[in-house]
Amino acid sequence: MRAIWISRTLGAVALGGLAAGAVWFAWPQPVPVDLATLTKGPMEVTIDDEAKTRVRHVYTVSAPIAGDVLRISPPRHVGDRVTKDETVMAVMQPTLPGFHDARTHEELRSALAAADAAVNLAAAEMRRIDAALAFSRTELSRAEALARTEAISLKTLDGARFDVETNEAALASAKAQLEVRRNERDSVAARLGEQSGSAPDPACCIQLRAPMTGSVLKILQESEGVVPAGAPLIEIGDPLDLEIVADLLSSDAVRIQQGASVWIDGWGGPPVQGRVSRVDPAGFTKVSALGIEEQRVRTTIDFTDPPAKWSALGHDYRVIVHVTVWKADNVLTVPVGALFRQGDDWAVFSLRDGRARATIIKIGQRSNRIAEVLSGLAAGARVVLHPSDRVTDGVAVAEREIR
Repeated sequence: MRAIWISRTLGAVALGGLAAGAVWFAWPQPVPVDLATLTKGPMEVTIDDEAKTRVRHVYTVSAPIAGDVLRISPPRHVGDRVTKDETVMAVMQPTLPGFHDARTHEELRSALAAADAAVNLAAAEMRRIDAALAFSRTELSRAEALARTEAISLKTLDGARFDVETNEAALASAKAQLEVRRNERDSVAARLGEQSGSAPDPACCIQLRAPMTGSVLKILQESEGVVPAGAPLIEIGDPLDLEIVADLLSSDAVRIQQGASVWIDGWGGPPVQGRVSRVDPAGFTKVSALGIEEQRVRTTIDFTDPPAKWSALGHDYRVIVHVTVWKADNVLTVPVGALFRQGDDWAVFSLRDGRARATIIKIGQRSNRIAEVLSGLAAGARVVLHPSDRVTDGVAVAEREIR
């Protein structure tokens, strides 16, 4: 009998243990969550976006006329220092004559032959007039000798003098005509390309000097080549005269005031301070990386920290700007990760007696990380961060252990 009683007792104990284990496993366990405590402190709302640096005053050395730009010599590189009115940035020379087709070539050859004939004709005419002048001068000498003996009349003497003066004028005209024909011949010969293989005279080259003291920012025309008038060749500027340009969304730009403080990071060095110097009054359309058309507004930012803090930056460097649009010193804040929508209102899950309670709150200013709490919660309240679908109103929760 004793053995039977012990066996029944052990069976009852085992059955009770199984029942208790089943109840324990079936009983709802608290949902592990991350919690945050609401506190009061300073809050700052910023507009964050990518931007780039640029030299405030960039000077572009351009070709004043069309011509052949020689290779930059001595070789210059981006970053080289240049001195105003001393450093030669580029050298230009005239271009060689261009080619012409076969018909034009034959026309020019015929024109050259005609020009040679015109030169010969003018030379012959000059020799004829020169001979006539020599004869008229001899006749004048005879007339003057006869006039002294009163063998001829004064009218005959005046006629001899008139012939000399007329022939002298005709000779001068013939010489000028010969010079004209020779120049016309040279013009046709030049068009025909008789001297196309000769190099331009180095004395006729144009030297383009630096318009300011600074550094080379960009070399647009490094090798020798023919460029049109106004073609950009080299950009120079002062690398310490930097500003930042940010293309912000127009909906963000309307909240920015001129003179607003900015802090700049994301450039590889420590954060530096700046301020907004200008917000353009006109926007422009820019296509984002996702192919979405956005209205952007160009915002210019000046550095307020000394150059020693940001001298490692250069022209067209990428930075991240954080433009302050609102700030306060003593504000109750809640992490943005705790907020969710409940109808048209904002709500959070607050921790009360170990359970999550949906609490409607009213928020004011909001940044990427925190939001201002205007009503609904007090300092010291604890809220659930990033609540999952397992967290509902009234469910038991427990703070997740960080290991």
